[in-house]
Amino acid sequence: MPPKRETSRLTRSPGRLLAFSDGVFAIAVTLLVLEIQPPHDFGRLAQGLGALWPSYLAYTLSFLLIGQVWVNHHVMFDRVRHVDRGVLFLNTLLLMVIAFLPFSTSLLAEALRAEQGLRASVVVYGGTLWTAAALFNIVWAHLRRAKLLDPGLGPFGARAIGRRFALALVWIGSGILVGAFVPIAGVAIIAAFLPAYYLPIRGEYGEDDTAEQPAGN
Repeated sequence: MPPKRETSRLTRSPGRLLAFSDGVFAIAVTLLVLEIQPPHDFGRLAQGLGALWPSYLAYTLSFLLIGQVWVNHHVMFDRVRHVDRGVLFLNTLLLMVIAFLPFSTSLLAEALRAEQGLRASVVVYGGTLWTAAALFNIVWAHLRRAKLLDPGLGPFGARAIGRRFALALVWIGSGILVGAFVPIAGVAIIAAFLPAYYLPIRGEYGEDDTAEQPAGN
């Protein structure tokens, strides 16, 4: 019988995935500004610029939120050794949701300007963010289950990152629920999500796993 040939497992570097993802994030934040249209009446330009406040608000909120997603996307993939087809597919779904955010942003700005349809617009806006957060959790769970993470990230760090991602579902979900009844309060809850998620995650570099080891180990 001919000897069996050994086949090695194909490993894909996350480099191309990150490059493609960064491109989508960059395009999404660039598209946000297209929603802000200059006033038509230049005889009352100052008033016209002031009336655009809903667009400024929605633009600022969405730009910072997409930036936050980009930051945490890097936090996640900085600890990935290689990716498989599952990660490629799930990350594509995540990027599809991010690319939808300019539309959700425009919808929110128009509803604020018209003072109509605010509840529905906040639910759509928050729902877009919640879907992105859900996909973050699914990608992270897949990475852990498929053992695609850097061994340098110990259990403490992996759990800490997972908790941060899971909390986003509750936080944004609360904003959607409140926004369905009190739209401005819902937007405020979602906006409050920003500063917390720009902060570093304790243990994301594995340092607390080392600290937790008993002396002599």
